[in-house]
Amino acid sequence: MPLVINRDDLFRPGFLYRSGHVQTIVPTLYRKVSDPRYIRERIETRDGDFIDIDYASGSNSSAVILCHGLEGASDRAYMRGMARAFLDSSVDAYCFNFRSCSGELNRKARIYSAGGTDDLELVVEHVLAKKKYSRIFLAGFSLGGNLILKFLGERGEKAAGIISGAVAVSAAVDLKSTSLEIIKAKNFIYHKRFVKMLLKKYHEKVKVFPELHDIDLHSIRTMFDFDNNVAAPLLGFRDAFDYWEKSSSRQFLDEIRVPTLILSSMDDPILGPECYPFSEAEKSEFLFLETTEFGGHVGFLSSIGDRIYWHEKRTVKFITENCF
Repeated sequence: MPLVINRDDLFRPGFLYRSGHVQTIVPTLYRKVSDPRYIRERIETRDGDFIDIDYASGSNSSAVILCHGLEGASDRAYMRGMARAFLDSSVDAYCFNFRSCSGELNRKARIYSAGGTDDLELVVEHVLAKKKYSRIFLAGFSLGGNLILKFLGERGEKAAGIISGAVAVSAAVDLKSTSLEIIKAKNFIYHKRFVKMLLKKYHEKVKVFPELHDIDLHSIRTMFDFDNNVAAPLLGFRDAFDYWEKSSSRQFLDEIRVPTLILSSMDDPILGPECYPFSEAEKSEFLFLETTEFGGHVGFLSSIGDRIYWHEKRTVKFITENCF
């Protein structure tokens, strides 16, 4: 059975949505998802900080942990949409808000990391302790997709005893490739938005942690500047390139031992060419790579008004067919 599949036959959006930028922008700006209603819980971390998770559950025997993208949160439409799709299929949904992404700054100077699998492990442990689930799944978007893939690859067989399956949507599996892609002129809108969001949050953090005043925030104009001057030193890396290299999941994909789908669009304006791990999927019996001609970055919109987006249907279908 081939593990690299083109899904153009299954996802053919309307003519107006056959653009990577349209697919990326329209759901971000115009999709509204009000349900499910979440319950919030706080997890205390080993370093004296906290992680907030938002969950929606019923009398279900399975659960999924959802991981958002850069500067995302549980209330983003793509997170709510995926949580709702799983709940409709009798799977409880737990949304992992990265540090400082739940609406409250975390207690430590540390920021969240694209490869911070130690925090994800705490969330997995919390969900396992909360209820005796027969199956736990992972699903992540963009940076969150990289995170769950790195988690599974790092832990190999150990993860297979805990996690039954996973899906990574528009996963940034090679952080250097993605970081160099997003600073291109074609991505000016996304790049400017992300830098603005990161700096806004970091300005708030500087007010609380005086030791961070040494960083000249006015000199940070690009994502590279932020990762090189803020993220890397705060997270213990030498520079941006060291951070990207050690935090990227692509190097760990060969060690994944649970059924895992990577679902990406070939017109994704943000993912770099190295974020499509064709060779790894061809060699692995656990890794499935499915690509579409259209879909943008965490888009997969067929038409305005869709309650459930195509990638949400495909994610739930993969889990139910391969992981139960």
